[in-house]
Amino acid sequence: MARAVRIQAFGGPENLKLEQIDVGAPGPGQARIRQTAIGLNYIDVYHRTGHYPIGDLPAPIGSEGAGVVDAVGEGVTSLKPGDRVAYVGGPLGAYADERLYPADRLVPLPDWISDEQAAAMMMQGLTAQYLLRRTFPVQSGQTILFHAAAGGVGLIACQWAKALGARVLGTVGSKAKAELAAANGCDVPMLYREEDWVAHVKQETDGKGVPVVYDSVGKDTVKGSFECLQPIGTLVVFGQSSGPVPPIELGQLAKGSYFLTRPSIATYTAARSDLMQGAAELFELVKNGTIKINIAQRFKLEDAAEAHRALEARETTGSTILIP
Repeated sequence: MARAVRIQAFGGPENLKLEQIDVGAPGPGQARIRQTAIGLNYIDVYHRTGHYPIGDLPAPIGSEGAGVVDAVGEGVTSLKPGDRVAYVGGPLGAYADERLYPADRLVPLPDWISDEQAAAMMMQGLTAQYLLRRTFPVQSGQTILFHAAAGGVGLIACQWAKALGARVLGTVGSKAKAELAAANGCDVPMLYREEDWVAHVKQETDGKGVPVVYDSVGKDTVKGSFECLQPIGTLVVFGQSSGPVPPIELGQLAKGSYFLTRPSIATYTAARSDLMQGAAELFELVKNGTIKINIAQRFKLEDAAEAHRALEARETTGSTILIP
């Protein structure tokens, strides 16, 4: 029997309960993974609260993990027992010490990536990859605004954008987070609770604004994000940690001929070729030291509820992992 955290009812972290489950043998096209590290992401909160539909309860939770293949099902030729792998997205159920997963969605891990690094960066690192390289390809010399610059995606994105030659402005919630963001490539960390960050962006860009804003905060920042854009700028809303974004009228975009997009990692990694290409690019930047993965919090699997409380209270920085 394996251990797994499951959602018993939609609502608060107290609804996450550890259970004994029978994982069983992998079916055709599946692999069974003995997990060594699990990634915690804000999308897990959306699943737990029921904001994103996930089906009947009790329900599995978790979209990211790493570990070792211990069995493969019929038709699987790309993997074998003993292979180290990681994954992101796909069927929920990462909060477990063993699980089944589609073999064609598993990414083999090179020697220079540890299991903990992989679990901490697949979701956040591949999100940074599609945001900066595909949704709005950042160019050298541009100034960009990235909200939650000290978060998991933010720290990776700041490092990556800096390597691309961009000047990075970022919002953070405390002086400690400002120092962390600055140490990871954010040129101008702004304390959004204590200052007029929209005015600060205008000041830093000589009143012109930025060509792109990456916004994972949502409700509390989207209005200001629009105000920070230069004409024909792009607002990329890829999360809503402060709450759902209110309806946006088309006329609001016409003010500056703005572009607005709501991307998701599921779409950008739907094709295996895109998943593998993005992972290869991310892994190489970690290998050469361009990107350092900041694992700032580790919780035991049985303490998943505590991890969720810390995440929602914005007490976390960088990446958070669960250890089975």
